[in-house]
Amino acid sequence: MDLDPVLLARIQFAFTVTFHIIFPSFTIGLSAYIATLGVMWLRTDDERYHRLMRFWTKIFAVSFAMGVVSGIVLSYQFGTNWSRFSVVAGNVVGPLIGYEVLTAFFLEATFLGILLFGFNRVPPWLYVLSAAIVATGTAMSAFWILSANSWMQTPTGHEVRDGIAYPVDWLTIVFNPSFPYRLAHMLNAAYLTTGFVVIAVGARYLLAGKHIEDAKVMLQMGIGLMAILAPLQLFVGDQHGLNTLKYQPIKVAAMEGHWDGSKPADFHIFAWPDEKAERNWFEISIPHGSSLILTHSWDGLVPGLKSVPPDQRPPLLNVFFGFRIMLAVGFYMIAAALFGVFLWWRDRLFDTDWYLRILSMTWWTGFVGVIAGWVVTESGRQPWLVHDILRTADAISPVPATSLLGTLALFVVCYGIVFSMGIYYINRLINKGPEGRALEEPEGLPSRPLTGAEGAARDAIGQRG
Repeated sequence: MDLDPVLLARIQFAFTVTFHIIFPSFTIGLSAYIATLGVMWLRTDDERYHRLMRFWTKIFAVSFAMGVVSGIVLSYQFGTNWSRFSVVAGNVVGPLIGYEVLTAFFLEATFLGILLFGFNRVPPWLYVLSAAIVATGTAMSAFWILSANSWMQTPTGHEVRDGIAYPVDWLTIVFNPSFPYRLAHMLNAAYLTTGFVVIAVGARYLLAGKHIEDAKVMLQMGIGLMAILAPLQLFVGDQHGLNTLKYQPIKVAAMEGHWDGSKPADFHIFAWPDEKAERNWFEISIPHGSSLILTHSWDGLVPGLKSVPPDQRPPLLNVFFGFRIMLAVGFYMIAAALFGVFLWWRDRLFDTDWYLRILSMTWWTGFVGVIAGWVVTESGRQPWLVHDILRTADAISPVPATSLLGTLALFVVCYGIVFSMGIYYINRLINKGPEGRALEEPEGLPSRPLTGAEGAARDAIGQRG
């Protein structure tokens, strides 16, 4: 059997990036939540906020460590599997990724030590400030990574000489046409992902009848924020879609399963696109729905898949169904958050068991939504790795297919072990729950045994090392 090295390299990178994106999408939002708890603790002197801050910091430490480990592999793959990409686009993408390390990662690493080990060793204001700086660092990391990825989607500010891209205007490169929309969409998705995890843990505690006061805080803070961010994501996603229609219309055609650009586009609630027959089977559609959304006109026209040759179309099933999974997750989040606000208004939020049970079992929805969104984004730009500059098939390294298959199998095993251990440890921390009343902050820096939070952080860092 002949193995396709391009396909195997794509599968390998897709596996590692899908695994990796789970952790940044969680830690970006969780660091912001921890910082918010710290500010509320300083403002109110309410011990519940301090207790929750330390509890979620333990979970952040484990998640951050797994994110670092899983992310290192991606950097190496640029050289091992995609060396031609590094040659063609390295002058632009390389510095952007370097800026992420120099600004965001160093900032996180510096103040993460204070957040993990500074309890009872630094003043409360510095402890909370460290949490805020870590949250800023995670957002800055997303800024640079998304800038690099967005440039690959909508490259500007460069010139191509002898097939190699050279930077001309760094501001134009960083703030390329799709970047603001993709940054807003991803950051909001990260906050939604974390918010639903926090809500699920709070619901789990209420159903079990333990950590009641802490659970109420988690549920109220989570639902209050989600009721704002979930509908906002619908608006941000719509703006992102309009931007994609302008710069990558064939990606949108694949998302909509729209073939004939001479006719208004229906919105297919469900269909099975057939790439060979160039049609959809089993359509359940809203007539003119996509035209109305994309052009704000009932009879508006958008480019169809048939407007380009088959070799310029993305893999259709990935994009089409990934987009619908993302939409389903988004609408669930909106419904769950708004119904939670209704129950809160009726003073029934904490004793509606069926609602709490649903929340406790759907902690994973944000992660699925993020992964589905990345599948749409990355598969949708195919066959281009850098749009209109470098095709994916031309970016591969001269690596034997058997080597790619072997390393892929090794990654699956190693990542499976790391993921299983991390989830097991996080679940143990959640089962244990927030610890009792925290100690008062001393003036000096006493020598004492590590607390539970510090011990957990030490253990997590030890595992990472």
